[in-house]
Amino acid sequence: MAEAAITQGAIRSIFEPGGPFVACPVMQCVQIKAMEPKAGDVNPQQRFRVVLSDIRNFIQTMLATTANDVIISGKLKKGSIVRLLKFNPQQVKEKKILILMDVEVLEEYGELEKIGTPKGLEEKDEKPQPAAISSNGFYGNKPAQPPQQEQRSLPVHTSNPGTAAHPHLYPIESLSPYAHKWTIRARCTHKGEIKTWHNTKGEGKLFSVNLLDDTGEIRATGFNDTCDRLYDVFQEGTVYYISAPCRVTLAKKQFSNLANDYELQFERDTEVEKAEDQDNAPQIRYNFTRIGDLGTVEKDSTIDAIGVLKEVAEVSTITSKTTNKDFSKRDLTIADDTQTSVRLTIWGATAEKFDSPLESIIAFKGVKVSDFNGKSLSLLSSGSMTVDPDIDEAHKLRGWYNAAGQTATFSTHQNLSSAPGGGSRNDNKLISQIVEDEAYLADTPSYFNLRASVVFVKNTMVTYPACNKEGCNKKVIEENPGEWWCENCQMKWPKPEYRYILSVNVADHTGQLWLSCFDDAGRVIVGMPGNDLMDMKDKDENDGTTLFSNALADATCKTFNFRVRAKMETYQDQPKPRYQVQNIYSLNYAQECHKLSQLLKQYDINDTSDSLFVN
Repeated sequence: MAEAAITQGAIRSIFEPGGPFVACPVMQCVQIKAMEPKAGDVNPQQRFRVVLSDIRNFIQTMLATTANDVIISGKLKKGSIVRLLKFNPQQVKEKKILILMDVEVLEEYGELEKIGTPKGLEEKDEKPQPAAISSNGFYGNKPAQPPQQEQRSLPVHTSNPGTAAHPHLYPIESLSPYAHKWTIRARCTHKGEIKTWHNTKGEGKLFSVNLLDDTGEIRATGFNDTCDRLYDVFQEGTVYYISAPCRVTLAKKQFSNLANDYELQFERDTEVEKAEDQDNAPQIRYNFTRIGDLGTVEKDSTIDAIGVLKEVAEVSTITSKTTNKDFSKRDLTIADDTQTSVRLTIWGATAEKFDSPLESIIAFKGVKVSDFNGKSLSLLSSGSMTVDPDIDEAHKLRGWYNAAGQTATFSTHQNLSSAPGGGSRNDNKLISQIVEDEAYLADTPSYFNLRASVVFVKNTMVTYPACNKEGCNKKVIEENPGEWWCENCQMKWPKPEYRYILSVNVADHTGQLWLSCFDDAGRVIVGMPGNDLMDMKDKDENDGTTLFSNALADATCKTFNFRVRAKMETYQDQPKPRYQVQNIYSLNYAQECHKLSQLLKQYDINDTSDSLFVN
């Protein structure tokens, strides 16, 4: 029976000083909920919250993104019996949670109804309260003080524990500002060059590394003296033990392509130790986009790519218009089994030292997509390049190239014309087609062009107060009148910059569709910055005018060309399509007339063979 297989009492024992009495406890999954991605996240990843029960107690857990496949594939469902192979208990204030890095679904039990009536895991007083000597306090006895609730960093539990010197390792996935005493075992996947700065506050230098373990990847930066101390310590491909004190802060997304909400800042006493065992090194995880599919990828997106090296250009130098500095660059041409090639640019020391032979298989992590003169790629400063990696995709590509690719003819993305907003000219859709295709939407986003008219603008939430710092755009909170606080920048502003988050209903001759619009699209539709619209709303509330509602009404009955991103998301456990405007363009009537004339030319009214006329 499934009840006999469950490790009763395991949840409470996990948080006790001695740790769990079973290394890999068995529990029942009683609830699964998909979490909404954070607003403004550059690289949003699907997250799942799972509630587990050991019959006696239940607890909320967070599934590491590296383990998402167990839910996406359908293995883990509500009612499944699971064995916890790798997990991390955490306690923040008074709440206890588990981070699940690896679970095994015991499929022989199938999907069951909830077993037993588990209760929530309650806090226990570790110290008994002293008894009072008298009821009136004659002898000076004081009432017992409640025990202090402290933030505790608990050790990670895994079927493959750490070494004797580092018995309790933390996963990168669970690092947060609330964890203070931790050690991670991570591989350095990228080491940047030392950069210097000079401004009115002084001068300094810094360097950054990307660190990877089995649960995730995080960026770490060292400044000034710490830069001098640690720069020569880190080598790409080497595994290190890194221990606090080390500051965990919100990630600066403009400087990193990693999908992590946090980053590390090395401090003076941060310990970095090279691991003696280098064999069990975490492997870089890729999410490759095939070269033939680049036509559907938006400009400025960050992707991973793999291909056969077909051409290598000489190193050249360009001068930046903004900083007037010289940069070395080298253009590579790579191709894959879609029989498509693309130009990929590498920079700086990477370009100068590049010496890989032609027909090598090269994997790139963190390349930016450009649509100048057709699709092209550029390796970011925080990206990495691996020649002939030992991964399945590289072995498959090598097998194809040796068998058929050497004599294949490759098409190119260069000089391919694109429709406004990226994408090809033939991916225009009618709303009726979009609705029909909803059943085929997946977690992977798709893109299309749409010409439609705005018929309604929802007036419940049109803007949000954002940080004034360029490139931040995070929501700010009004702590006091005239003081708006940005948690991301750690700065105060006298007033916010209101940015649009519009929900608009658009229509064509085939139907209607709801679109989500951010600031750039909102400014075009409403015809004014968000600050001006909110000033109108404040004036309406004070003077009784209707400027705000009139402005939203004036935003309707306008026709635009939209570039739309479509994706199936989960809301309240139900799949729901989401259509988000990526770019918006006012109609160019000369181009529209030209398109219509070209369409009419397809029908020759003088061709009587098509029975256009009846005699």
